Amino acid sequence: MRKLRNIELGRLSVEEYKQSTKSPIVVVLDNIRSCNNIGSVFRTSDALLINKIYLCGITATPPNNEIRKTALDAEKSVDWEYFEHTEEVVKKLKEEGFKVYAIEQVENSIMLPDYQPAENEKVALVLGNEVKGVKQSVVNLCDGSIEIPQYGTKHSFNISVSAGIVLWDIFQKIK
Repeated sequence: MRKLRNIELGRLSVEEYKQSTKSPIVVVLDNIRSCNNIGSVFRTSDALLINKIYLCGITATPPNNEIRKTALDAEKSVDWEYFEHTEEVVKKLKEEGFKVYAIEQVENSIMLPDYQPAENEKVALVLGNEVKGVKQSVVNLCDGSIEIPQYGTKHSFNISVSAGIVLWDIFQKIK
């Protein structure tokens, strides 16, 4: 076995990425404190051809050196937009025909393995603050909540880990 060199990976240029067909998934970041988490979500979103990221509230925006450290320039390829209030974005996305899901532990949440997007469904996933999660006022506006099953003593993942798990799973189901 030989590790592949970067040139052998078939990576898209930023221009090719911008022109490529994206998945019908958007990400909404609700008041994320850590620029490292934001950058990681950009990087994961790039890898999975996520359509767009909405940065809300206190969530930092590019250009930002702390975001770039973990994004590795994915903030240049993935489209993003800033909104002061997450609730505005959720309402906008619903008007555009997206099914909006909070990634959160709530009553009657759908466990991730049980979630199956409808054919041709446009999906928006709201990921929340590292300490408080997705705001209740945002959860109230969502069509549902998707929960990642967890079995240990801790019942929370880092937001960037949650994003990676959920985005990969839903991307595979849609693909």
